[in-house]
Amino acid sequence: MAQQFDRLDERLRGMIAQQHIFFTATTVTGARINISPRSTEWFRVADDKTVLYLDQTGSGNETAAHLPKDGRMTIMLCSFAETPMILRLFGKGDVTPYSHPSYAALRDTYFDGTEPPGARQIVRLQIDLVQTSCGYGVPFFTFEGERDTLDKWAEARTPEDLKAYRRQKNARSLDGIETWAAKDA
Repeated sequence: MAQQFDRLDERLRGMIAQQHIFFTATTVTGARINISPRSTEWFRVADDKTVLYLDQTGSGNETAAHLPKDGRMTIMLCSFAETPMILRLFGKGDVTPYSHPSYAALRDTYFDGTEPPGARQIVRLQIDLVQTSCGYGVPFFTFEGERDTLDKWAEARTPEDLKAYRRQKNARSLDGIETWAAKDA
């Protein structure tokens, strides 16, 4: 039932556009595997081999620890609606911190110059394999709306507060791997 492709076609782009959540997975040798759910609100398909998302400050930053060391990343989307499908995007990822010179150009190009409160980085995946599977075992869910809790949390903090938080909570992974936030929060 699984099919493999070397790029995203219009049908798969359409499936992505209908989703409200995606999951990103990363790891490095000797570290825990990290799987994180994300809203597709800040997810973009750049071209048929590249996707990216604008990431907000959170309680951890495993992706930023893993990608510079290993680069492997998988993004998974599941259809919870009428037409079943699981879509996995495999490839090499990179992280561009908000303070990096190319961050603003990426934000302006792919996010119309906007960003959510507490934006900390843009994560990009260069796809080397696309795989679909049936999704017959994925249950139906109804989307009720986006949570505003993270936005409100970030809006209640000054830029200096966010930098201090990232230095405290985002500088190292669960396994002690340093991220860009250790030097440049």
